[in-house]
Amino acid sequence: MPRNQEVTRQWTVLREIEASTGGTTIKRLAEITGVTTRTIRRDLVALQEAGFPLFDVTDDGVKRWKLNRRPFRNLDQTSFTLAELSALYFSRTLVECLAIPPFGPDIRTAFTKLESALGPQLQKFLERLPAVIQAKTTPMQQRDEKLQRAATAKLIDAILHQRCLDMRYHSRRSRREKRYRIDPYRLVYAQGSLYLFAYVPHYREVRTFAVARIRQLSVLDETFEIVETLPEAAFPHSLGINHGTPERVDLTFTADIAPYIQERTWHPSQTLSVAADGSLSMTMDVCTDGALRTWIRSFGPRVRVTGPAELVRHITNDLAEAHKQYPETS
Repeated sequence: MPRNQEVTRQWTVLREIEASTGGTTIKRLAEITGVTTRTIRRDLVALQEAGFPLFDVTDDGVKRWKLNRRPFRNLDQTSFTLAELSALYFSRTLVECLAIPPFGPDIRTAFTKLESALGPQLQKFLERLPAVIQAKTTPMQQRDEKLQRAATAKLIDAILHQRCLDMRYHSRRSRREKRYRIDPYRLVYAQGSLYLFAYVPHYREVRTFAVARIRQLSVLDETFEIVETLPEAAFPHSLGINHGTPERVDLTFTADIAPYIQERTWHPSQTLSVAADGSLSMTMDVCTDGALRTWIRSFGPRVRVTGPAELVRHITNDLAEAHKQYPETS
């Protein structure tokens, strides 16, 4: 069995035990996950060894498993140092800024609970720290937050339990709603939005869907097996959000912009070479999608594309179309 399926099953076991106020039996866990009771016993041992406070109680001759409601009770004996609290608060602005939109309220609640444990003077001091560093949020797709939270929760549950879904989705390309039967594989947060990687049996391939454009989700009785392995990194060959095939891209930047280009890693595949006149040559193995073209155009006359030929043609056409928006004036 693939490692990810084992982890998913154990996570399901953990959540089921936590949700059961009076505890649950090994037999019940086996029925929910579709494995043998022997496998469940191994899972329980693995979870205990991982540090989860699971324990069993016997009631009327029936053994039930429970989860300690305070899984981090050891923190009661461990005090945060001022330096640790300061570091956490310095990061608060960044954490809240980068939080996946549906989970923003949970992040804020977590910090509120932490604040409640502090004395008033220490709390007053620490409240000043987030103002020392700020973060600019990435533009995000607009959607009712309650709907997105509900959709995200349903997707997470379906991914963990490998449940098939029926989805109504607004396609940006066709500008209409479509209906899909999908096998949800993974959620990915990128460029201020949440995306779903899902296998679509009708097309026999994994496709990417923006969670903000999901209009309705229905959980089906069917379960699925993973038939296509996803790469470890999200969109590894794109500067944006695309699964395209990578090509060798050759760019030349002018000397005045070269230092700015050199100080960043734009893509793991990049190689840089500085010429005698200070200009900079860059090569990358990326897919030549809209994100790449937008990035190139952002440098205006300070960059020249030398390959591949199809990308040169696209950029030339893009610049020509942009030029038409600014008619010459006398």
